[in-house]
Amino acid sequence: MPTCFELQSTLHAAIIMDGNGRWALGRGLPRAAGHRAGVEAARRVVDAAPEHGIGVLTLFAFSSDHWRREPVEVAALMRLLAWYLESQSEGAVAAGVRVEAIGRRDRLPGALAAAIAATEAATARGTKLRLRVALDYSGRDAILAAAGGASELSRAGIDRRLGPPVDLLIRTGGERRLSDFLLWESAYAELVFSRILWPDFGAAELAAAVRDFRTRDRRFGAVPQTAVRCSSGWLD
Repeated sequence: MPTCFELQSTLHAAIIMDGNGRWALGRGLPRAAGHRAGVEAARRVVDAAPEHGIGVLTLFAFSSDHWRREPVEVAALMRLLAWYLESQSEGAVAAGVRVEAIGRRDRLPGALAAAIAATEAATARGTKLRLRVALDYSGRDAILAAAGGASELSRAGIDRRLGPPVDLLIRTGGERRLSDFLLWESAYAELVFSRILWPDFGAAELAAAVRDFRTRDRRFGAVPQTAVRCSSGWLD
């Protein structure tokens, strides 16, 4: 029998939260309304993550490429992210969630940078879930920075500079690409693509993705002893 995935308390799940704008426009609402609904989806997923053996959860909130969007939308999103961190800090402490940000901080508005620092400090002792929020983030830039700062130019050296390897990577919204997200860390990630737009994603959809993940045969280049079921990688 093939060796299938066994539940790990430190499962690292990463999510590209895509579809906020389309969700809003499909309802005749401004794109900002989609981002607000996306914040509620993030809350649902963060609350549910530990129940499914997820110890590390990385959410792609703002790509370095998103600076190309309309300034009004970017400014609204920056304010929303600052509000989200501030409003969730007390609850995160109570729930044992450690919050940290990855990506550049020098281009972020002062209010958002301050909210990041305050939330990281307040939640530093959380042990139930490590929540990483990717802001002004580029996977390629992260690899370059890690290579430049590593004491040795090797896989192990870069590993130490970046985050933990990704086990399960989920993208909502129907697209099939990584969009410069956790490129190094996702070398052997299992990919799940959902057609569901991010504001409609929640605990049930996360559970379905984890169930699908547990059916995968993770061989890391080895040859299986018997034929195994192939997953389509899609979740409707």
